[in-house]
Amino acid sequence: MKKPANRFPLKPLSLAILASVAATAAPAIAQEEDVIEEVVATGTRLKGTATAVMEERKNQAFVADIMGAEQISRTGDSDAASALRRVTGLTLVDGKFIYVRGLGERYSSTQLNGLAVPSPDPTRNVIPLDLFPASIIESLSVQKSYSPSMPASFGGGNVDIRLKTIPSDFVFNMQGSIGSNTNNFDDAYTYSGGSDDWMGEDDGTRAVPASIAERWDEKNFLDNLSQDEAVSLLKDVNRDYDPRLESVGPDFGANLSLGNSFDYNDDWRFGFLASVGYNKDTDVSEEYIGEQPLRNGDEIRMVRFFDEVDTTEASVKWSTLLNVGIDYNRQHRIDYSVVVLNDTRDQIQERVGNTANITLSDNQRIREYNIQYEERKLFTNQVRGTHTFPELGFLGFDWKYSLGRSLRDAPGNMNALFLLEDDNLDGIYDKETESSLSNSFTAARYTFQELHDRVENYGYNFNLPYTIDKWEMEFKAGGNFMSKFRNAENRRFDVNTRAFESSDDLVGSQFADIVSDSVLDSATFTNVPILRDTTIAGDDYAAAQKVDAYYFEADLFFDNKWRISGGVRYEDFRQAVVPFDPRTNQIDIADDEDRLQLAFQEDDLYPALALTYFMENDMQLRFSYGETVVRPDLREVSSATYIDPLTEFPIGGTPGIRTTAIKNYDVRWEWYREAGNNLSVGLFYKDMTDPIESVQSPAQDGPPLVRIANAESGELYGVEIEFLQGLEVFGDGVWDNLFLSGNVTLSDSEIQLDFQKIVEQTGVSAAITNTERRLTGHSKYVVNMQLGYDSDNGEHSASLVYNVFGPRILIPGIDFFDDSFEQPFHSLDLVYKYYPDFNTTVTLKVQNMLDQEKKIEFEDTLLRSETRGTAFSLSYRYDF
Repeated sequence: MKKPANRFPLKPLSLAILASVAATAAPAIAQEEDVIEEVVATGTRLKGTATAVMEERKNQAFVADIMGAEQISRTGDSDAASALRRVTGLTLVDGKFIYVRGLGERYSSTQLNGLAVPSPDPTRNVIPLDLFPASIIESLSVQKSYSPSMPASFGGGNVDIRLKTIPSDFVFNMQGSIGSNTNNFDDAYTYSGGSDDWMGEDDGTRAVPASIAERWDEKNFLDNLSQDEAVSLLKDVNRDYDPRLESVGPDFGANLSLGNSFDYNDDWRFGFLASVGYNKDTDVSEEYIGEQPLRNGDEIRMVRFFDEVDTTEASVKWSTLLNVGIDYNRQHRIDYSVVVLNDTRDQIQERVGNTANITLSDNQRIREYNIQYEERKLFTNQVRGTHTFPELGFLGFDWKYSLGRSLRDAPGNMNALFLLEDDNLDGIYDKETESSLSNSFTAARYTFQELHDRVENYGYNFNLPYTIDKWEMEFKAGGNFMSKFRNAENRRFDVNTRAFESSDDLVGSQFADIVSDSVLDSATFTNVPILRDTTIAGDDYAAAQKVDAYYFEADLFFDNKWRISGGVRYEDFRQAVVPFDPRTNQIDIADDEDRLQLAFQEDDLYPALALTYFMENDMQLRFSYGETVVRPDLREVSSATYIDPLTEFPIGGTPGIRTTAIKNYDVRWEWYREAGNNLSVGLFYKDMTDPIESVQSPAQDGPPLVRIANAESGELYGVEIEFLQGLEVFGDGVWDNLFLSGNVTLSDSEIQLDFQKIVEQTGVSAAITNTERRLTGHSKYVVNMQLGYDSDNGEHSASLVYNVFGPRILIPGIDFFDDSFEQPFHSLDLVYKYYPDFNTTVTLKVQNMLDQEKKIEFEDTLLRSETRGTAFSLSYRYDF
């Protein structure tokens, strides 16, 4: 028995090395485990690296798209989320979550180096992809057709974020950047934060005071307080959150990487790579927020809306990556990596509007400001081993282990409400002179949240090659085991202005002045406590998830013409979500039947089959089929409500929500041509049973409650086209330096909703407007285009990058109002790079050159809008 020839000799490590050196357009020698080969890169920087990435995609048994580090750099994207929107059929939502082929983030899974990672998002199971900075990413792989070695929770695809590994040579580089946004030119709102905000950490300024924290720890909540007790506790609370206008400083960032590898006695190789990064950005925007429409004949008007909304969001991100590895004789390798990521968001929003009870006809408006501060952290340790045993017929054994923790800490968010009254009837509502805290509604609310997520994942894989006659075969078998635990706490209290006997005490525009210590000492109070604990049952919850999986997979080549890959995966899935009453620490479910629905278990077999026909040496045709499943998120099986950060609507889970079963079909024709030029056309179809969707419940002078429900059935189908073509076909001269790459996805979807069954499942009483509609989040078209230029002398490169998605449903309609659609956003970016010498790179980026706004509309009525501005930055990198 001999070792079978590798039909596509470039392995992933070789491709990664090629991608890093092809930018020099010089010969490169790539070493990988048992293969040493020379690859000469020709053509432009991007086309050289695209060739490497295309070779890896070509080598995949199942349909996949790969994006390399140089491609990410070329488009100027700063993190994994923004980079992935360049991949065929992928769209970005809220800057964090990726929709694959129009399926929401629940329908996609994310891995880090092939292992599960925890999520710091309290509302979703999936990890926000904006956590991963581009500086630590080697490549992004999106597998769109299911294979048994992947998790069975697979709808749109699986995203694998591959971090940079040990370099083949000495690496030491530094990079600094500075930038801004046209929205940041004027003064913007800010507030008094903490002294450590520049580090992305709160210094205790926003934290709950010790006097209240101790009561909560002792289950002694702020109920039935005497007025003296309430006033004393309020004095301990930070009240200095009032907005003020200040100039906006520039955005800036820095990155440093250091790595090397060493050979010992020709058999041993050691290496390491360390990388640190820091970025501080500020986004300023003007928004419109509509919440409650009212139809009067053919006219639709908003009865609750905010038409003067100014938002400032400061973010601080820092990252640390350390990889160490050891290799013996190119047959045994062990890698260890530790990743620490921090992403802090600090937002202040000042808004003015009206409600059903506070109207312009009464010469009144409502003024509100919100402080939202959150620290998201991810810690993960991974160790991976690959072993090849030539004496055992080149038996391969791979293993991996990961332990990760994520934390979301919102130490103190606050919002305050003021009443604006046009006393002099001039139509101007002066925030300074015509403002007061009203005693008819809650004046302020403080919230304190914390979430811990822990994921342990380990697995192993055996692979054995075998050759007989015209058959080249490889058999794989392995297991994968994942355990996840989540714990979340939420506390809140309100400042109740009904405690003040005289409304004269409430006049003013600064919350800190109205409830200052001196005012609290001199005011006359009613018998209504000024503090009211509004923590409710279900604010605390614990959740656990466990998946045990085993799989078998075979990869068969016949006569260099056919490739058959397939197998089956067995998964045993268990999940439990337990909401607690914070006051008693008891389970917040009284009904035994509902308690049973909080625990969920299922096990099943998930088969997959892929067939590839090699039409020519550079052309192949793929067919694939797979059966997969999509399970509800942790929060979605509990009836407790939470706020969706994407829409700011409250969402209520549904005990007993059913799993979605999916049958996946793919066909793709691929043509890999000379000099990196390529063309592919793919068709896909997905047949869904019980797709998990969202429906609305009517609002009561506020945003509507969204409930999670099962549709009866659904389907998704479409075509994907991808290409890269040098423009030298149009002639000589500058055409030799230009290329055009891009992808287009055209698709459609439909789900069937049974209103009566949804009423029984969720209790929603409103009429669903469209019982047949597209999937939430699905766009009928997605277009990505890139026009690239590389100079003959290699000193200049430029890319003009365009992205747009079609209208997509974000909020399903009720009560005869149509669904609300996010409108197309035409993103046009320019990235220019100058290489004055071999060591130096200067990059200029201009993003959103068309100054597009984000908009959500229904029936030609504006529901939401947000300005984005045009961003620009200049960076300098030096490689020692």
